[in-house]
Amino acid sequence: MIEARHLRVLRAVATTGSFSAAGRELGCTQPAVSQQMKALEASVGTPLLVRSGRETRLTQAGEALVRHAVGILSGLTAAEEEVAAIAGLRAGRVRLVSFPSGSSTLVPTALAALRAAHPGTRVSLEEAEPPRSVELLREGDCDIALAFRYERATGDAAMAGPGEGEWDDLVVRPLLTDRLVALVPERHRLARVGSVAIDDLAAEPWIAGCPRCRGQLVQVCERAGFTPRIDFATDDYPAVVGLVGAGLGVAVLPELAIESVRPRGARAVALEPAVRREIVALTLPDLAQVPAVTATLEQLGRAARR
Repeated sequence: MIEARHLRVLRAVATTGSFSAAGRELGCTQPAVSQQMKALEASVGTPLLVRSGRETRLTQAGEALVRHAVGILSGLTAAEEEVAAIAGLRAGRVRLVSFPSGSSTLVPTALAALRAAHPGTRVSLEEAEPPRSVELLREGDCDIALAFRYERATGDAAMAGPGEGEWDDLVVRPLLTDRLVALVPERHRLARVGSVAIDDLAAEPWIAGCPRCRGQLVQVCERAGFTPRIDFATDDYPAVVGLVGAGLGVAVLPELAIESVRPRGARAVALEPAVRREIVALTLPDLAQVPAVTATLEQLGRAARR
């Protein structure tokens, strides 16, 4: 029989590339990792790892087992959490991954309400932009991922990410639609207008955000007939606002990002036509049945409606 603890060790070895690194990650010794790998290979009746000097790599059978391990371990986590809730333990653990503007706006309100309603539920938070946050979810390293995707180029209400159907294997909980706005220095010629078209800013130097937002900016500008001259690029929204406020360029930011930053020296102006992104919470189908995950999703939905 294949034991879950052996699968966790195999996954750690595959992720880290060595027994010693896997041991450090799991909090055990290298000999213990080696012993558990031998036991797993004996259980399946075929080698799973090839050791050559300091290098450790997976065999074809090892690669197949690691692929299945993610789903198996996620299912076990779901089972453990649900059984604990049924048994009345009133405890739970949720690993949440969020992009920064979600972390500073939606997440605090949701987690404060969750703690008040379910004080025994523990939530950990890690920051990652999509698609990395979605990868962490699929790899079994988180239970909920806050993510976003932009509207189609046609501007209709349907949303699209890097590819159609990219989230078909996940449970998708829509939270809100976030409109992008232009951010200009407060002494800029367009700082007092009601709205601007993206091509009104074609000649300006630009400050760009995260890689996915940066790609969206370039696409929007190119559809308007120009390529933006990006002088600065940073994943840090306060830094974007600070650079704009210092008069070093213009930017396009989601309204959600501006909510959490005091835009000193900068002014937000509506973009026409509108560019929007959909904010969602994602989880795996098995995890969607876990009470602590369900409660967290519900509080994220409430926070988005406020």
